[in-house]
Amino acid sequence: MPGIPLATGGARSAARAAAGRAWRGLVQVLTGPEPPSVWRWQSPQERRAAYAALGVATLALCAVNLAGIATWGQLLLAVPVVAPLPLAARYPMLAWRIGWFALLLAPLVPAAWRGGWPWGAGQILALLGAFCLAGIRQQRPALWWMWALSLIPWWLWLAAGVPNPNGPAGATIIFTAVAVAVDSIGSRLGAQRALAERTEAERAQRAVLEERARIARELHDVVAHHMSLIAVRAETAPYRLPGLPEAARAEFGSLSEVAREALTEMRRLLGVLRNDQPAALAPQPQLADLPELIDAARQAGVSVELSAPSALGRVPPGVGVCAYRIVQESLSNASQHAPGAAVTVSVGHDDGAVLLRVANGPGASPGPSGHGPGHGLTGMRERVALLGGSLSAGPAPDGGFVISAVLPVGETP
Repeated sequence: MPGIPLATGGARSAARAAAGRAWRGLVQVLTGPEPPSVWRWQSPQERRAAYAALGVATLALCAVNLAGIATWGQLLLAVPVVAPLPLAARYPMLAWRIGWFALLLAPLVPAAWRGGWPWGAGQILALLGAFCLAGIRQQRPALWWMWALSLIPWWLWLAAGVPNPNGPAGATIIFTAVAVAVDSIGSRLGAQRALAERTEAERAQRAVLEERARIARELHDVVAHHMSLIAVRAETAPYRLPGLPEAARAEFGSLSEVAREALTEMRRLLGVLRNDQPAALAPQPQLADLPELIDAARQAGVSVELSAPSALGRVPPGVGVCAYRIVQESLSNASQHAPGAAVTVSVGHDDGAVLLRVANGPGASPGPSGHGPGHGLTGMRERVALLGGSLSAGPAPDGGFVISAVLPVGETP
């Protein structure tokens, strides 16, 4: 039958793919780097609390191992065999590898552990903790390789030294149940993280598109305003300038007609961007409008200082809109993420560019909880990139935040 070779080939390909995944899992377990974490610390306090909990657990396991100590070998191993546990928070795979190596070699040191087993209870619990923290980050093939490698010394030493197999079998069942639970939790956390990353990427892309649409609307307003002035001045030129020859009158009439056609075409093309408000011919805010924006922020309770020469009001409209929106977004971010912080707005001019700097100090109280990072910086970068400028944003040494932008102006009108 023609389908049989295809089915056989498909089965072989699937088997090779499965073998490849298994081999890569083994390499990852033995020599691979630390996998990325599947969770994020919500705050530095949470991270410190987790480290402190691991430290306390390590001390408790050391005490368990030291209880009823009988031989010098037991004293020698009581602390080192549980030492990998504190590493598990930051380097879980390294902690598991050290714990597994100790599981393999510890029985070679003479020690009389409780129950006649070649390891102490503290060592087993420490390895189990490292296994959970490392396995929860791994892909499924690597996790089950960790499980299999952990059982090798388990059965090697227990089967040789413990006459009753119930103990090793029961411990294996428990360890397998833990591995299944870790697999389930790790898969769920990995899926949640992938979904969160995809959602965040989609939100960022949507924010970029929305900001570009907003920029297009603002540029439409600016250009439409100036095109309207051109049309009006061209139409009224014959009345304001008496004695014009007929050719000049016709030229002015042609300029007015072309300007109005351009306005009509621009409104038609950009009309789809006006789904939230009607088109307007009023100019967008400029650098000269910054004092009014600062006054409004002060009335809202934000402490703002403005340093800007009055001559900077004469810049190209696109640059003025960009600078105004950057300051507006920066003040909004400062009030949201650093309430009570003083904000300094500085505007300068150097080498054909507007230099803009907005800095705020650390907030007097933490910002609102439950809000993730916004996309205000994305919009700022889109605006600055449109002008061919540069923008930098980052934390300040004193704990605040600084936004700096260089906006090329070309020839000032």
